[in-house]
Amino acid sequence: MNPCLTLNELAEFLDGAFPSETRASLGAVVDVQAGHVRMTLDPNPSMVRPGGIVSGPTLMALTDVAAYAVVIAHHGRKEMAVTNGLSISFLRACKMETIIADARLLRLGRRLTTVDVRLWQQDENYLVAQSTVSYSLP
Repeated sequence: MNPCLTLNELAEFLDGAFPSETRASLGAVVDVQAGHVRMTLDPNPSMVRPGGIVSGPTLMALTDVAAYAVVIAHHGRKEMAVTNGLSISFLRACKMETIIADARLLRLGRRLTTVDVRLWQQDENYLVAQSTVSYSLP
């Protein structure tokens, strides 16, 4: 499962795929490897919920974009790949610090791809959230 896009090619694709005014709130690709993409997000005040923690919708958006990124990195520029399912478990409060998203391919199919996404902050053994995402391909 070697990627068909480099880190720079994937970052460029994502920059063009999303509206420029929302792109910064969706995270940045920092690593692309076989079967794996890593992204980071530095949350801003618009992403906070009561209690001073990052909101669930922000974490779901990062999860979805990370899954999309690993699909695109391994299938190529398929803009019409769409989320088929997303199941997320919030495991602990997410502080207003850098969030790391690790997206790993579980199954790379011709029409359906399944991805495991794990969100963490300072320690990857101390997960903030875990999700399974499936993408349908055109």
